[in-house]
Amino acid sequence: MTGPPRFKVTISITMKSIVIGVIAVWPVLAQSGNSLSAERIREHDRFLSSDLLEGRGVGTRGGDLATEYIATQFALAGAKPAGDNGTYFQKVPLVAVDPRPETRLTASGSGKTVSSFEWLNDFVGLNESQKPESQFDAEAVFVGHGIAAPEWNWDDYKGVDVRGKVVVLFTNEPTSNDPKFFDGRALTYYGRWSYKYEEAIRRGAVAAIIIHTTPTAGYGWDVVRSSWGRQNTFVALRPGEPSLALAGWITKEAGDKLLATAGKSVDQLLTASESRDFRPIPLGIRIRGDIRSKIRAINSRNVAAIVPGSDPKLKDEVIIYSAHWDHLGIGEPVNGDPIYNGAIDNATGCAILLELAHTWAALPEKPRRSALFLAVTAEEDGLRGSQYYGAHPLFPPAKTAIALNYDAIYPWGRAKDVVIAGAERTTVLPLAESIARRLNLTISPDSEPEQGNYFRSDHFSFARAGIPAFSIDHATQFAGKPADYYQKLWQEFNEKHYHQPSDEFHADWDFTALKQAAEFGMLLGIDIANQDKLPDWRRGDQFHR
Repeated sequence: MTGPPRFKVTISITMKSIVIGVIAVWPVLAQSGNSLSAERIREHDRFLSSDLLEGRGVGTRGGDLATEYIATQFALAGAKPAGDNGTYFQKVPLVAVDPRPETRLTASGSGKTVSSFEWLNDFVGLNESQKPESQFDAEAVFVGHGIAAPEWNWDDYKGVDVRGKVVVLFTNEPTSNDPKFFDGRALTYYGRWSYKYEEAIRRGAVAAIIIHTTPTAGYGWDVVRSSWGRQNTFVALRPGEPSLALAGWITKEAGDKLLATAGKSVDQLLTASESRDFRPIPLGIRIRGDIRSKIRAINSRNVAAIVPGSDPKLKDEVIIYSAHWDHLGIGEPVNGDPIYNGAIDNATGCAILLELAHTWAALPEKPRRSALFLAVTAEEDGLRGSQYYGAHPLFPPAKTAIALNYDAIYPWGRAKDVVIAGAERTTVLPLAESIARRLNLTISPDSEPEQGNYFRSDHFSFARAGIPAFSIDHATQFAGKPADYYQKLWQEFNEKHYHQPSDEFHADWDFTALKQAAEFGMLLGIDIANQDKLPDWRRGDQFHR
């Protein structure tokens, strides 16, 4: 992906200047009267994920309570309002699309046999045309992974016109261990479901249906069901802007039922989609959709606060710290519990954000550049709040040094490492490596590169606006724990608690790793704030300014 026109910045960071910067910053941080506190982070997380906030749904009472709490904590910390009209809030106008259970999806082949699919159990999806009712009756075409990537000589749409048709496809991308082909194991943006729907729109499809498998999606059907079977929000369409009547998913079992009408199977077509020679397959099926939704306008908001810099000229430039405040709100009960609390995802990131604002505002000598603390809305719906900020920035991208994001940090003990996947795209990597050494942390690679995490969190919206950006991610190694400790806990969380009501606060959690993640980001941000020149992407990176 390429972004808008960007200016070019060159920067030279020597190891000597990095070390001097870290040594100079550390005493200021350590001697401040309000050093970073794991206990304050714990209490922020406990409150933000409590049942009182009802899962922090966008456009709900619980979401409003969350943003009021965050704004109040910014004010108590001494950070100044940075939102609209002297407030802590940046208004984010959205359209809520709440799918109705009376939505219907059927398929029929040449023999006129009709297959019906059951809402939630067989399929879910959203009407991206933002209308209460949309109907379609169209031919279905299987388009593999739905990718057109000329740089890798790959085109799943070769020789087919899908205008007015329904495309059926898999998420993810061709399997590869070659870093020169779809970046090897690491998922590129071509593999994300968001790209699939965007490309289907560009091709003129009326609907796009992803066949879910756990290996291709990276998570089970319960995650898809809880994410796509509920209200989602969108930035309002412009007049005449194309969209999908259904951006949908079906289970593997429903996929086999659908494809059986055409004499195919999910496994057979998944195998076929791995070949560069793959060509789209007209399925000889008509898919009919009657998509019902409740539509309403929502005035959501990002929460923004600033601690001004000390340099008369450079204080107009900012470091962004971000985290999303939303989760899934109240939804389908699981074991009698309807509140999707989001204690890890992402009360943890918000808690770190509040602690950073508290500590930065308490520094006796402020860094040269300003620090902008940004809690964004509607990340769970597709990065909507950060997407809106990228299009309506409070500070120009040209004056934004870097964006450091926090999203779902695990409170499982004292960290021995930090993951900063995406930092290697930027010129700040040597500085980050130096700070990690100072904090006795190793920098570990992304342990799940096939998950495409770089494209799944809010830093991606800033990157698309040209701002160097990455997340300071969770640890994968913990002091005093066995080598497989993280992997076991992560697998349990991903399979049982991610996007489920059971993502709840636990009193016995150890928030030391969250304090360490805040510490790393604090030092990195202060040093960047004091540099003479702005950082940049590495030359040739797709986001280069």
